[in-house]
Amino acid sequence: MTRSIIRAAEWTLGAETADGAPDGIYSAECITCGAQAQPTDNVRLPVEVWALQHTGLNPTHRQFKAMAETFWRVTPAEGNPYRELDARGA
Repeated sequence: MTRSIIRAAEWTLGAETADGAPDGIYSAECITCGAQAQPTDNVRLPVEVWALQHTGLNPTHRQFKAMAETFWRVTPAEGNPYRELDARGA
């Protein structure tokens, strides 16, 4: 196998679409006490409900840091030599 350096090749950046990859992971942290919501895959509603319930139980805890993680994949663009390798499953 010959290795070479590709000095200029185009790549695309997009969402990870592999099987099992979540669209996003959502969570929240109370700014006042540091309590954290259980992270959830793909849906943020349980985290939003957690924040509302947390404030209901602790009326002075009204600020939260909302966190959302997404996953990306870089793939070779048209004309990139790696695109042909990917198509062959190399």
